[in-house]
Amino acid sequence: MAIFRLELSLRFGDCDPSGIGYFPAYLNLLNSVVEEFWSSLGHPWTQQIKKRSRGTPTAHLSCDFVRPSRFGDRLLFELSIVRIGKSSLELAHRIVCEGEVRWTAKQVLVSADINTGAPASWSRDIRGALQKFMEDEDAYSSAA
Repeated sequence: MAIFRLELSLRFGDCDPSGIGYFPAYLNLLNSVVEEFWSSLGHPWTQQIKKRSRGTPTAHLSCDFVRPSRFGDRLLFELSIVRIGKSSLELAHRIVCEGEVRWTAKQVLVSADINTGAPASWSRDIRGALQKFMEDEDAYSSAA
């Protein structure tokens, strides 16, 4: 299975007063990873929104928090595609620090027309990029 990897530091603003990762900030980090994933496919959100009037809103998100992360931790986000639907995309996320799983998430994105909010089928080139990613055992990594 192909995996997109991105390592991010847990910053001061991502933590509660005790220095532990704050879950709303985790979701913001997760969104950054998904945005970077689309860029790595050659289809950045800026292009999708401005040129195609397409967005990829989250239709479903579930998270399991296994262990706390602390200010300064380097979190390795691993994203994989579980399923590509007609206008949906199911992702699995695994967030690791020093070899230990900190949290996981399942997410469903929907291809949507940003003017109407209605679901829109994936274009041929987007579907092709998603399928190519799934087939690429070497996967993708990005440094931030």
